[in-house]
Amino acid sequence: MKNGVYSLLKARFLINDDAVKNWRFIVFVILLAIVMIANTQRFEQKVFRIAELTNQVKELRSEFVDRRSELMKLKMESTVSEKMIEKEIFPSTVPPVKIKVKKEEEKSFFKKIWQ
Repeated sequence: MKNGVYSLLKARFLINDDAVKNWRFIVFVILLAIVMIANTQRFEQKVFRIAELTNQVKELRSEFVDRRSELMKLKMESTVSEKMIEKEIFPSTVPPVKIKVKKEEEKSFFKKIWQ
């Protein structure tokens, strides 16, 4: 046991005759570790980007709600009438009348032929 630990600490497994197999495995483990680190980095970047976009969506949604409420206030009849009074335009005393336009029927191809 003492000899095994001592040879491990001296790294004799890297300089023995069959060390090529050990070096291949070590290089494979190092490459695998590099790939895992790169993959984790990309994953974290995507998570941060998603969090940033989520915050941006929340801000835009709240801004949309604010603008919509402002628009609703501006479209109210009382607000419009106040703005028109400032320009000396007053509401009509006569109620509106609906205008109906009669559309002429287009004659089909066969009716045109028989005339």
